[in-house]
Amino acid sequence: MTNTANAPRKMESNHRVASFFATALFVILCTFIAFPLVAGLLASFRPGRELVQNGLAINWDFSTMTLDNYKYLFGIAGGNSKVDSAKYFMWYKNSLILTILTVVLTLLVCYFVAYGLTMYKFKLRGFLFFMVIATMSVPFEILMLPLYQEVTAMHIINTRAGVILPGLCAASTIFFFRQYMQSLPHELLDAARIDGCTEYGISVRIMMPITKPAFASMAILCAMGSWNNMLWPMLVFRDTDKFTLQIGLNTLLTPYGNNYDLLIAGSMFGIIPILVIYLIFQRYLIEGMTSGAVKG
Repeated sequence: MTNTANAPRKMESNHRVASFFATALFVILCTFIAFPLVAGLLASFRPGRELVQNGLAINWDFSTMTLDNYKYLFGIAGGNSKVDSAKYFMWYKNSLILTILTVVLTLLVCYFVAYGLTMYKFKLRGFLFFMVIATMSVPFEILMLPLYQEVTAMHIINTRAGVILPGLCAASTIFFFRQYMQSLPHELLDAARIDGCTEYGISVRIMMPITKPAFASMAILCAMGSWNNMLWPMLVFRDTDKFTLQIGLNTLLTPYGNNYDLLIAGSMFGIIPILVIYLIFQRYLIEGMTSGAVKG
């Protein structure tokens, strides 16, 4: 009887110890993850020369903090700041437009590809899905030259289409949508067909609302990938007025002078769109990830 009565207490004690170590582990991980963000935020309120002298560090000396970098960013300060500010917000606008177009088109294309591979049975379906997954094992560096030649031959170099089209059918996004759809009841399709709904109506009016968590999860990941993408847009775009934010900020670092004041503040201000997207869709993120990983 004594051993039986002590069993729940022992289990509760073990659970508390496990929770303590798990919490401590996540606190340590969050500290390492948050360090660059906090250090960059603090550096954005200090002169750029301090970044050269001290590097990124968490220094809480408020006496050296000013709003000059952000005044410079928004063109409030004197000198050539208004010219640099105009360039910065032009790059910012280009990145926003490119990211929105990329996310919307990628989600739509990948959804319909995954829908066809999941909801319909036809010959070579497994082979086609295998070919889609196989593309995930090919590094982008190997594909750069063929893609560049293809974009040049199509005469869409130096355009947004040249940046968006090569990555429009993302294998990872198709894979995620397919895994999520496999957990949905296929009886919905038969019921909709009996009610006279068209195939297009089934995919758009019935299945698409159900896959909202998958759309939200992929929207966050696609937006992050597009917003932070620099290599491929740098190869496609040639005009300065078409540069994205990542390329534009990179041009501030030259052998003849580095504009760290604008670079630091501009980098921190550039995080805002991703944070906004995450805050909008974060309630669907966990649901989409867990539902797409389990079939049943």
